[in-house]
Amino acid sequence: MSDETRAGGTLDGFHIGQVPVGVGDEVSDFDNEWDDVRFTSRFWERQTPDGYQVDLRVHVLRGDRLIDLDALHAFLAEYHEQDPAQWQLTEFQHGDSPGLTDDVQAFWLVEPGVAVNVLTTPDFGDSLLPTALSIQAAADSA
Repeated sequence: MSDETRAGGTLDGFHIGQVPVGVGDEVSDFDNEWDDVRFTSRFWERQTPDGYQVDLRVHVLRGDRLIDLDALHAFLAEYHEQDPAQWQLTEFQHGDSPGLTDDVQAFWLVEPGVAVNVLTTPDFGDSLLPTALSIQAAADSA
C-alpha cells in the first residue's frame, strides 16, 4: 500500500494523526459497552463486490477494570475471543505507555482505566504501528 497518510480526526479525547491511504473513506463512529468497559470506536470501511470491508478500527476503552497492561490484555483476549496463552504478542512502547501488538492489532494502556486498541487487516499491517503511534491525547483534553 501507499506510504501516504491522512489524519483521522479526534475520537473520545484522542487525535488520530494518520490513517493510511487506501483505507476506506466511509467512516462510522460507535459507542457501546461490554463487560463494564465503555468503547468509543471509529471504523473506516470501503465497499467491495461482496458488501463492505472494514480496513481500520480504533477503539478508546474506558473502564475501572483496565488497571494495567495485563488486565487490558486479559480483557481484550476475552473480547476478541483469543486464547491468551496462544495469542503471540510483541511488546512496543507508545510514549511512556507499554503496549502489545501482533500482525493486525496494537493496544496500550494510556493510564489506569483508559486504553486504546487499533485493529487493521493484513493488507494494512505495515501501517499498524505507525498508525497506532500517531494516536495521541488531544491537546484540549489534557
